[in-house]
Amino acid sequence: MNDGPYFLGKLSGDECWSIIKGKVMSAGEEVPEELEALKKQILRRCDGLPLAASLIGGLLLTNRREKWHSIVQESLLNECQTEIEQILKVSFDHLSPASVKKCFAYCSIFPQDTELEQDQLIEHWVAEGFVLPDQKNNRVMEETGGEYLRILLQNSLLEKVQESYYKMHDLVHDFAKSILNPESSNQDRYLALDSSKASIRTLFLHLEGGITTDMLLRFKCLNVLKLSGYDVKFLPSSIGKLPHLRLLDISSSRIRSLPESLCKLYNLQTLTMRDGVLQGGFPKRMSDLISLRHLNYDDYRAELKMPAQMGLLTCLQTLEFFNVSQERGRGIEELGTLKYLKGWLRIRNLGLVKGKEAAKQAKLFEKPDLSCLVFKWESGDRESDNRDEDVLEGLQPHPNLQRLEIGSFMGNKFPQWLINLSKLEALRIEDCKRCSELPSLGQLPSLKSVYLTRLDNIRFIGDEFYGSSSRRRKFFPALEVLYVEYMENLVEWKDADQVRSKIGEAEADVFPMLRNFNIHSCPQLTTLACSLNGQKCPLPCLEKLSIHNCEGLTALSDKMFQSCRSLRSLKVGCCPNLVSFSLNLQETPSLEEFALVDCPKLIPHSFKGFAFATSLRRLTINKGLPHTESLPHQLQYLTTLTSLSLHNFRGIEVLPDWIGDLVSLETLGLSDCDKLRSLPSEAAMRRLTKLTRVDVFDCPLLRQRY
Repeated sequence: MNDGPYFLGKLSGDECWSIIKGKVMSAGEEVPEELEALKKQILRRCDGLPLAASLIGGLLLTNRREKWHSIVQESLLNECQTEIEQILKVSFDHLSPASVKKCFAYCSIFPQDTELEQDQLIEHWVAEGFVLPDQKNNRVMEETGGEYLRILLQNSLLEKVQESYYKMHDLVHDFAKSILNPESSNQDRYLALDSSKASIRTLFLHLEGGITTDMLLRFKCLNVLKLSGYDVKFLPSSIGKLPHLRLLDISSSRIRSLPESLCKLYNLQTLTMRDGVLQGGFPKRMSDLISLRHLNYDDYRAELKMPAQMGLLTCLQTLEFFNVSQERGRGIEELGTLKYLKGWLRIRNLGLVKGKEAAKQAKLFEKPDLSCLVFKWESGDRESDNRDEDVLEGLQPHPNLQRLEIGSFMGNKFPQWLINLSKLEALRIEDCKRCSELPSLGQLPSLKSVYLTRLDNIRFIGDEFYGSSSRRRKFFPALEVLYVEYMENLVEWKDADQVRSKIGEAEADVFPMLRNFNIHSCPQLTTLACSLNGQKCPLPCLEKLSIHNCEGLTALSDKMFQSCRSLRSLKVGCCPNLVSFSLNLQETPSLEEFALVDCPKLIPHSFKGFAFATSLRRLTINKGLPHTESLPHQLQYLTTLTSLSLHNFRGIEVLPDWIGDLVSLETLGLSDCDKLRSLPSEAAMRRLTKLTRVDVFDCPLLRQRY
């Protein structure tokens, strides 16, 4: 095999044309006549370069069709420049509004290949003054910045690398750098430390040693300051003498306290502290930072006091947590005036809120841009006097909410508003030990994931969970992930067919999109729904099923797996009383992984259809079938297995020769097989031509022989 570099050739004309069409048109849309007429010229200019094709496609996308011809001609004009340089120049020249050009050029101050997080990048643009308020359209600057980012993406001047992260192609980065400072690569105004310090607006300062008190005074015009370095342990009080500073980022430093002088930065918009905690808490007069828009700081300590009178920071959009206190100026009412809050907000110590009316003062219902809320009461045993229920009722969020977490709530039931959150996608409820009734979630149209953990008072899951509706025939129509964990007193999960008969919907669809289903640590669960979705409507999308630590479970019916044709992973473990497990692998043709762990009472002949398990790759049997004297003969049909792990087979003395028929096997694991004294015959082992690894542990007789 040649280990040298492999040089990629240029794309074909058809491949370049496919890139351009993908940028300009929607899927299935016909090529416009105006574009078809320019095909030859465009492909000549692309010259087989994917970046050129993407740039031209972006140019055409963001301009009217009547301008396409002139744009293509413009990109062909300057033969002295390379194809990419000329196309980049045309793309840059056509950026509108003009502020987008500044935002584009600014991206080059970050090193090549830097992945730029969306919100942080926009915060930088705003701090530099590139993005101005759009009063005409009643948009905050961050929304306008998001529009600028979209324009750069459409024009292929930025590319998405993962969710909310973007980067520049190397050639685009070089071009942006030349735009920012055509005379020099130093980018003096932003980064260089030369005699023109007074004009520097952005400074990314990484220090090997500490920072001195007078160092910052050399840069009094700074808009953006980012301090990093292992030896940067304190922020000098001179920080308060940078009147123009709008963004301060100390994430990559060891600064653990903020000086009071910081509160004199009346123009500060963004304060970012990502790596570490404020050991001394917040400065006392943080409410003086009246321009603050983003406090990018998270802290796990529920006892940390919030700055007093945070309600005065009326521009605040990003606040990752709020710890409720009974002290004046630190109550939940401080959230009421923060009407621009967006994204994620964790509210802790809710046991200190006096009741429904006090909770309503947070005015969460009036905050449409909050996408995620976490409500957390103090942990530990607390007596419930229904106040928790009243408080949660008063914390009703805006209907736009997408994610909700509720922890250590000591009420008996959840508020009605929970089932009206039509845009809710994720719900986590944990440590609600007195809750006796699950909310009716089955009618939420957008709900994709549900985590129910440590709800000690729940004994049954039934019709109250599914809800009922005379208008809808689907229950949990969008749910993909369902976790039920550490439910100590859960006894029964009722069959979906029972729910149907009760609501009179024989053809109703339950969990039609469920992909990942986990039941863990429910020791008293004796009955699991034979058919979560009923015999007539199987779980067509189920891919992963895990049942673990359910000591009371004695049987798993084959109806549960009926026609689960998408099931890829099945894991059953630590169910010591499981006796009957009827699994017909013919019903699960996509199964790739099967693990059976610590189910010592299981009858080995309850599995059928192994000859049809043509997708099975990984099989683990651990502490299952400990007393059987031979391997289940059905295993010999699993010729697609690549990994086989057998543990705690204490009655087996010899591995059968049909092991040699598992011709795809790559790894074989054996452990805790006290009587095992022999592998298959040499002839059988030689048939395992793909076998690369055999792991043997605690098989004393086998070790003696080999």
